[in-house]
Amino acid sequence: MLQEKVIVVTGSSGALGKVVVENALVRGARVAGIDHAAAQIAPAPQRIEFGGVDLTDAAQARKAIDAAALHFGRLDALVNVAGGFAFETVAEGDPKTWARMYALNVTTALNASRAAIPHLLGSPAARIVNVGALGALQAGSGMGPYAASKSGVHRLTEALSAEHKGRITVNAVLPSIIDTAANRESMPKADFSKWVTPQELAEIILFLASDAASAVTGALIPVAGRV
Repeated sequence: MLQEKVIVVTGSSGALGKVVVENALVRGARVAGIDHAAAQIAPAPQRIEFGGVDLTDAAQARKAIDAAALHFGRLDALVNVAGGFAFETVAEGDPKTWARMYALNVTTALNASRAAIPHLLGSPAARIVNVGALGALQAGSGMGPYAASKSGVHRLTEALSAEHKGRITVNAVLPSIIDTAANRESMPKADFSKWVTPQELAEIILFLASDAASAVTGALIPVAGRV
C-alpha cells in the first residue's frame, strides 16, 4: 500500500516521528524527514533528512519540501508530526505560551501543507495526515494553550479537506497520551499501559497515508488507547 510512495514526515527525529519514518520504510516507502534538529542520517536511496529547518518560517518549509520532492522526483504524502506541548493554567500562565503553541502546532502544519500541495496535486493518491489531540475536544485544567492550538489543527484539517476534495485526502489522528520517555518522566505515577504507543499511532497514520484510505477525508480520528 505504500510501496515506492514518497512521504515527507515533519518532526522526524521526535519520539513519534522516528517510528512513523521507520514503519514507512519497512512498508517500502521512500521517506524525507524534516526536523528542527540537525540531520543525523546520511542520504540513502530510500531516505533523506533535512535538519535545522524552522517550519514556522514559510520560506524554510517550502525550501525543504521542494528539495524533498526534487530528490525523489515527486511527493505522495505529507505527515505533519512536528509540534509542541505546554501545560499552563489560563490565569497564571504566560501569554507568550499561547503564541508559541500556535506556532509549533498550527503554523508548522500550515506551512508544510501549503508547501506540499503543489507537489501533491501531481500524485494520483495524494495524502496529508495531521496530528491533532483528543484533549482538544474538551480542554482540561492547564490544557488551554495546547488544546486551543490543536483545535486549530483540527479546523485546518477540515478546511484543507474541503478545499482539495477529490484531489488530496486530508485527515487527522487525535491521540490521548502517547507513551514516550518524556511523558513517562513528567507523569511517573500514571498507568503507562493505558497510553497509546508510538507504534500504534504510526499504524493509523500510515493507513491514512496509504491507498487503502482513498475514501477517507476530513476525518478527525480519536486514538484513545485503553483509557
